[in-house]
Order: sequence, then structure tokens, then C-alpha cells
Amino acid sequence: MRRFIISGVRTSLSLTAVFAFLAFTPGPRSLAPSPLCHAQEVIDRMVAVVNGQQLITYTDLLWQLALQPDTPLDNPRSDDLNRALRTIVDQRLIAQEAEKLPSITPTDEAVEAELNELIRRFPSRAEFYQRLALVGLGQDSEQLREIIRQRVAISNYLDFRFRSFTVVTPREVEDYYRDVYAPRARRDQPGQIVPTLEEARANIERDLREGKITSDTEEFLEDARSRADIIYLIDL
Repeated sequence: MRRFIISGVRTSLSLTAVFAFLAFTPGPRSLAPSPLCHAQEVIDRMVAVVNGQQLITYTDLLWQLALQPDTPLDNPRSDDLNRALRTIVDQRLIAQEAEKLPSITPTDEAVEAELNELIRRFPSRAEFYQRLALVGLGQDSEQLREIIRQRVAISNYLDFRFRSFTVVTPREVEDYYRDVYAPRARRDQPGQIVPTLEEARANIERDLREGKITSDTEEFLEDARSRADIIYLIDL
């Protein structure tokens, strides 16, 4: 259940700090610019606070949506905004854990590679940056670099915590081949020769490993969410 802030909430943010943030944090640019949009400053809206120190603003949600292909930015849908909020909360929770391991700090090369990989999901580089411009995220801005840097740090942390220690045994591969892979192949491709266990082993090992990593990551997130102090300030 979401917990909305009313009074006396446990948080390290004083009311003075909250009001200062509201007064001086620049908000998202209008998606449909008017003649007045450059003559006035839009105040950003705080959406949530994670563990008393991590603020999530409406601008953060727009930036998250902008980095997702085929997601409308003009009058964002409530479902998209809530999905973006859940994603950012999870990212902040993982990032707080990742900060405890300085050895996984992303390199500039890794950040650049991740940025290029993200751009490839869009029709073109120009359209990618055009989309970011709609929400005030500059092409070479530190904000964009920080978002990408955090994504790489999270990926590094998850790789270290889960992928490095995930083991798939030969027995698991054999059981999966017998109980799942072969029956599915016969059902989906009738009349064709089913690949042998050895031919399918590499793909099965990969699928089982990714399944375990996904399951372990979700279990980790469920635990992190249950322990987190997440305050939702507005209803999207």
C-alpha cells in the first residue's frame, strides 16, 4: 500500500529543505512550448522520497519515459508514469546497495557504450536526442550522463551479486531438456528433428542461468522494497 505524507513522517528532509527544493529546483520544460515558456520558471513537483534521502521528481519520470522508445511524452498516461515511478524506485534501491562497492564504479568507456546501445533502440540518433530535448534533457548534459552512469553501476552490481555466483548444474540441464525443451520442440515444430541434448545444452544453460538471475534479482528487490521507507507525495 502506498504511504502518502501527511504529518510527522520519518524522514531526514526537514520542511525547510523541502521548501528550498521546491523553490530552486528547475522543473520539466513544457512539451508544447508557448511564447511564455522561456519567460517563466516552472517549479518541479516532488513525487516520492526513498529512504529519507532520495528524491524522485516529476522530471525524473519524464526523463525515464523519454528513454523508452514508443512511449508517448505529450500528456503522459497514468500507467506509464506509475510504471516509470516503480522503475526509478527500484533503481534507487539497487543504487544505494551498489554504492557500498566502489570497485564497480562505471568507467567513462562503459557509460559511452551503454549510451550508444540505448540510442540503437531508437529509429535514429537524431530522433533520440530530439525526444530528450522535449523533456529538457540535453544531448551532452551531466544529467543524461548521470542517468546512464547509474544504469551501468546497477548492471555491474547485479552482475557481481548474482551473475558471478549463479551455477547451472548438468542435472538441471538434463531435467530441463527432458521435461521442457524436448516436449516443447515436438509440440511447436511437429515433424522436425528435435535437437539433441548436446546441441541444445548451451542455449538451455543460458536460459536457466538468466531465469535464476531474474528470480534472485526480483527476490532481492522484494526484500529491499519491504525494508525501504518510501513516501509517495502525489497520486499520478
